[in-house]
Amino acid sequence: MAAFLPRVFSGMQPTSTLHLGNYLGALVNWVAMQETHDCIYCVVDMHAITPSMEVWGGPVELTRATREVAAAYIAAGVDPKRSIIFNQSQVTGHAELAWVFNTVARLGWLNRMTQFKEKAGKDRENVSVGLYDYPVLMAADILLYKATHVPVGEDQKQHLELTRDIAQKFNNDFAEQIEKLGTGTGDLGFFPLPEPMIQGPATRVMSLRDGTKKMSKSDASDFSRINLTDDADTIAQKIRKAKTDPEALPSEEKGLEGRPEAENLVGIYAGLSGATRAQVLSQFGGGQFSGFKGALVDLSVAKLGPIAAEMRRLLADPGHVDAILSDGADRADAIAAPIMRDVKDIVGFVRRRQAS
Repeated sequence: MAAFLPRVFSGMQPTSTLHLGNYLGALVNWVAMQETHDCIYCVVDMHAITPSMEVWGGPVELTRATREVAAAYIAAGVDPKRSIIFNQSQVTGHAELAWVFNTVARLGWLNRMTQFKEKAGKDRENVSVGLYDYPVLMAADILLYKATHVPVGEDQKQHLELTRDIAQKFNNDFAEQIEKLGTGTGDLGFFPLPEPMIQGPATRVMSLRDGTKKMSKSDASDFSRINLTDDADTIAQKIRKAKTDPEALPSEEKGLEGRPEAENLVGIYAGLSGATRAQVLSQFGGGQFSGFKGALVDLSVAKLGPIAAEMRRLLADPGHVDAILSDGADRADAIAAPIMRDVKDIVGFVRRRQAS
C-alpha cells in the first residue's frame, strides 16, 4: 500500500460475538477506508483480559473469540492482503510502549476517564490495574504505528484525547533528544496527534429492546442485538420483536425527536442501505411499523446473511485464520519494530546488539 496514505489503526475486543452495532458503527467504515488509508486492524486480545477471567471467559474462550472476531473482519470485507489484520498480543511493542507511556501519563488524567468509572462501578478497589490502565495501552496501540486517524465511537473519544495528550507530552518531554537523534517529523515531534473519525448515519446503533441504550455484547437479552452469526430466521424474529411505539413513521427527521426506538430502526435501515435517514423516511414515512419492519428484515438478511455464511466457512478452518493473523502480525511488527527502537533510543535504553 502506498506509503503516503494516512494511516488508520483500530481494533475490537474478542470478548463475545460481534453484532450489528459493530458492523454499522465500525466495520462498514473500515472496509471503505481501505480505498483511502493505510489500514491496520487489530483484534485487541490484551485489552480483552483487563477485567476478571470470569468476564472474559478464560483461555479457551479467548482463543475461540479471537478467531471469530478476525473472521468477522474478513467476512465483512476487510481484505487481509490490502489491510493488516492481526491480534495484539503477537506484537510485543504494544506492551513495551504501554510501559513507557505509563511513565508519561499522569494519574489525574486517568482518574478523569469516565469509562473506567462506569465499568468499575462501586467496587473500584477490587478491579484490575489493567482495567484502570486500559487507555494507556490503547494509546500505545495507536502510536506504535504512528497512526494519523482512528475511527472511534462516541464512548472512545475521551480515550483518544488522552492518546493525544500522551503523544504531546512525550514529544515535549523528549524534544531535545528527538531533535538530537533526528527522529522527529518537522514541528510535530516524534509522535503524531491522531485525529478521530466518526462517520456514517448509524454510528451509534441502539438496543432493539430499549432505544436509549447502546446495542451491546454484554446485554443480558440476546433480543437486544443482531449478532453477525445470526441466521435469517433469527434476524427476522429479532427485528419483528424490536420495540417500537404506536405512531406511524414520520415523513421528516424532526418527527423522530423523542422517539428513540423509531429513530434507531430508521438509522439501522439507513446504515444498511447506504441511504440517508431523510431518504428512508421519504420512502416509508406515513406507514406503520409492520410494513417498515418487513422491509428491514429483507434488507438485514440480504446484507448480513452472506457475512454469517463466510464466517462459518472461515471458522471451519481455524488454521487458515491463524495463518492470516500470523502474517498480519509479521507485517505489523515490520512497522512497529523500528518505531519502538527509536523510542528506546529517545528514552535512553541501551538496546541489545544485533547479531552480525
